[in-house]
Amino acid sequence: MSHPHDHPHDHDHPHDHEHPHEHPHDESEVAAQKEQILKQILAPEARMRLNNVKMVKPDLANLVENYLIGMASQGKLGGQISDEQLKQILLSIQQPKREFKFERR
Repeated sequence: MSHPHDHPHDHDHPHDHEHPHEHPHDESEVAAQKEQILKQILAPEARMRLNNVKMVKPDLANLVENYLIGMASQGKLGGQISDEQLKQILLSIQQPKREFKFERR
């Protein structure tokens, strides 16, 4: 029983599973760019909250940052994100997104 390895995706990106969102170019440069954008779109209290989240749940903070930057780059943010709005975003991102429907009893 031999399984020929022909998964077209295997040889393109051997490290795909490790860092799905990272590109080979300089990471600190990207981080600096993110900082700049976040400074512009987050109110000071919201930034402090995000920094606190980052200490406890870096993955969650990262998702939020990427979400905010995505929104900003599409011009969907009508102004700065307040602390209150950030709280809502954090909550909504933490909701597990399940593919299947829950049976509500």
